[in-house]
Amino acid sequence: MTSRRPPVLVVAVGLVDDLDRPARLLSARRSKPLSLAGRWEFPGGKVDPGETPLEALHREIGEELGVTISVGAEIPGPHDGGWPITHGYVMRLWAATVASGEPQPLVEHDAVTWLDAGAWLSVPWLDPDVPIVEALAARAASPGGLR
Repeated sequence: MTSRRPPVLVVAVGLVDDLDRPARLLSARRSKPLSLAGRWEFPGGKVDPGETPLEALHREIGEELGVTISVGAEIPGPHDGGWPITHGYVMRLWAATVASGEPQPLVEHDAVTWLDAGAWLSVPWLDPDVPIVEALAARAASPGGLR
């Protein structure tokens, strides 16, 4: 009898300029591993043992971008609220704005860029992130935005 391990939980942020009327979305370009280098993604990372998802989100964004964030709405995915990103991994994503600092590519990335509304899909996102960008854009255009 084999037991199935629960998927590894990854948290990420859809960093926007405004939660009510988002016009810009931050994307981060992977520098490693080589198989992902040059593709764009939402910044974030794995939840460590003993951490809540939101604690991990704040820690990861501080480590990866050097900023603190104000968290808005979670953008729920199709699988128990999460987004499958690769075999054995599921991601939860929250919209957020920068509370302090200027986003810099500190870890895992060699560039960050703000994408203007209507151009959120203009960079080569990692394949699993494309439906998340689409869901974030749809939610951003709805009444209430990303709060």
